[in-house]
Amino acid sequence: MKNSEINIRDPFVLVKDGIYYLYGTRAANFGRTTAGFDVYKSTDLENWSEPVQCFNSEKAGLNREVNWAPEVHEYMGRYYMFATFTKENGLRGTYILSSDSPDGPFTPHSDGAVTPPDWECLDGTFYVEDGKPYIVFCHEHTQIIDGTICYMPLTDDLKAAAGEPVKLFAASEPYYVVKKQDGDHYVTDGPFMFRSKTGELFMIWSTFPKGLYAECVVKFEGGSIKNRFEHLAPLIDDDGGHGMIFKADDKLYLTFHSPNKSGSEHPFFVEIEDCGDNLKVK
Repeated sequence: MKNSEINIRDPFVLVKDGIYYLYGTRAANFGRTTAGFDVYKSTDLENWSEPVQCFNSEKAGLNREVNWAPEVHEYMGRYYMFATFTKENGLRGTYILSSDSPDGPFTPHSDGAVTPPDWECLDGTFYVEDGKPYIVFCHEHTQIIDGTICYMPLTDDLKAAAGEPVKLFAASEPYYVVKKQDGDHYVTDGPFMFRSKTGELFMIWSTFPKGLYAECVVKFEGGSIKNRFEHLAPLIDDDGGHGMIFKADDKLYLTFHSPNKSGSEHPFFVEIEDCGDNLKVK
């Protein structure tokens, strides 16, 4: 399969032993009741295997509504999938699944959703700082109007939260976001953490600063998520977003989906440059 033939949202790539493992939201019906996730495999980022199911949410009792944004991270000898599902209370949350292999099958690992039980949350990503695991996630605009990005410590076994959530910022705060009328919604999507070659800490995330989906960037002082931060200029601002960054063959890539239209989304791969104190598209 070619990239143009793959219809997924929220692409995520794990690189292992020369193979690219691509995961994403099944785009049909905007990722609702789609019964799980697939993995595609490639050696060149252009030619991919047919999709193979790596998680069956129906069998796991998690196909209530959304099946969104699977990310697979290697940690302590296993593979952990962070993904968003609709909880029994009707609110969305990020669950953690696990497997011995990036091919799956993945099975439920955490004690339900690890995000706050009474919050509408999505797009949890994994981050480790000073040996301590964290989840970085979005508190949905559908519940609070002005969506936020937060982080929260996890237990060492990734079974549950190990503290209270800390708010980083709201979607309306960056300098480049066009202000709206009172009551209009501001979206936060797809956070992903990246540490540069000089140890600087960045987070990419997505919103609609001027009406089009964009890939935005935050830089933290002192290389810690607990420190002050600044909003940098977006990397992509023409209808592409919910991305992540990965290294392959001494190159650095940003992958994201575009266009942001249900049924038309495809994964894109753009080479970017790690400037140490900044990130830029080549």
